Amino acid sequence: MSRIRQTSDLLADGREIVYFDDPGTPARERRADSRALDPRPQTPTMRFDALSAEWVTVATARQGRVHLPPAEFDPLAPQSPTNPSEIPDDYDVAVFENRSPSFGPGTAADDQPALAVEAPIALGAARPAIGRCEVVCFSPDHAGSFGTQSTLRARTVVEAWAERTRALSAVPGIAQVFPFENRGVEIGVTLHHPHGQIYGYPYVPQRIRRICQSVEAYGQGLFADLLDSEATGPRVLIAGEHFTAFVPFAARWPVEVQLMAHRHVPDLAETTDAERDELAVLTLRIARALDALYDAPLPYIAGWLQAPVGRHRDDVRLTWQVTSPRRAADKLKFLAGSEAAMGAWVADISPEDGAARLRDAIAKADEARPVEPLATTGAADA
Repeated sequence: MSRIRQTSDLLADGREIVYFDDPGTPARERRADSRALDPRPQTPTMRFDALSAEWVTVATARQGRVHLPPAEFDPLAPQSPTNPSEIPDDYDVAVFENRSPSFGPGTAADDQPALAVEAPIALGAARPAIGRCEVVCFSPDHAGSFGTQSTLRARTVVEAWAERTRALSAVPGIAQVFPFENRGVEIGVTLHHPHGQIYGYPYVPQRIRRICQSVEAYGQGLFADLLDSEATGPRVLIAGEHFTAFVPFAARWPVEVQLMAHRHVPDLAETTDAERDELAVLTLRIARALDALYDAPLPYIAGWLQAPVGRHRDDVRLTWQVTSPRRAADKLKFLAGSEAAMGAWVADISPEDGAARLRDAIAKADEARPVEPLATTGAADA
C-alpha cells in the first residue's frame, strides 16, 4: 500500500524509531528527541539448558522497566512538556527499539557470529543475547488494544508488521522474527497503551523448531492438508479469500484461534497487498469478537508464526495464533503441574464448544461494531 508512508529517525540514545502514517496523513517533519538519556544497557546473556535443548535469556535490565504508569506519564504517548515519553512526536503507528530489550542491542555485526539454528548440546554454554526487540504502538491514545482500532489503522499496523519483518530479517544474526501483542494484566502486561512487540531472536525458538520437525516427518503438504481438514469442519470461524480462521483440532487453551494463509507464504514480508488488506479486516473482526465473549476485555496473546530467516521457508506457513487463559467469566486457566512441569496439556473446553462460542461472539461483535471494508475507507490503492 504505497500511501502508507514510512519514515525513520533516531532517539536520543541512538535507538531507531520508525513512523508509519495512515493513508491521508499529511507529510511533515518530525520533532527530534531532545531528552538526555542514560547509555543503553549491555546486551543480555543467553544460557543453554542442555536437558531441554533451549536457550534462556538472562536480561536483568528489564527489572527496572516502567510498570503500569498513570496516563499522564504514558511512555508510549507522544512527548509533551510534562511527559518525556519514548516517542518524540505525534504519530499514527510508531515502532521503536525497546529500551529494556531481551535481545540486543548487540548484533552479529558487532563481534559475534550468527548462532546456528540447531542449539548445541553442551553444559555451561553461554552466548550474548544478540538480536533486536521493538515496540509497536498501534495508536497515540492511552487506552485500547488492536481490536479498538479502525480498519484503516489496522491496515497500517499490518504494514508495519510486514515491513519490520522484512527489515529485521536482514539484520545479521537474527534467525527468527516474531511480532506479537500481549493484552491484559492477567498476561503480565506492564503498559495499558495499545501496543505490541517484535522480537528478532538469534536462534529458532522451540515452537518453530517443533513445527519444522513435524513437517519433516509428515511432508511439506502438512499445512495444506491441515487447512483442508479444518476448512469444512465444525471449528471454522471465518473463511476469507486468502485466509481462514479456525479453532485447532487439538486446541490447548480455553480460547484459541489460528488464522492461516490459503497459499504457502512464509512470513508477513512475503504477503501481497490484497492479503494484507484482508488481514486488516479479519484480524480486527477476531480481536473484537474476543471482547464480546464476556463482559470484560479478554486477556490474550496474539502472535505471528513465521518461517525462520533463510531456512525452512517452504516448511512453515504464515499463521496468526491467538490464545487466552480465560475459561469462564471469573476463572483463568493456570499452567499447573502437568502443563508447567511436564508440558502435558489438559484442555478444559472442547475445541468444538470453543468454536461455537467464538462464532456467536463474532456475530455479536459484527452487529455491535461492524468492521468497515478498506474499500469504504479509501485505503486501498487497487
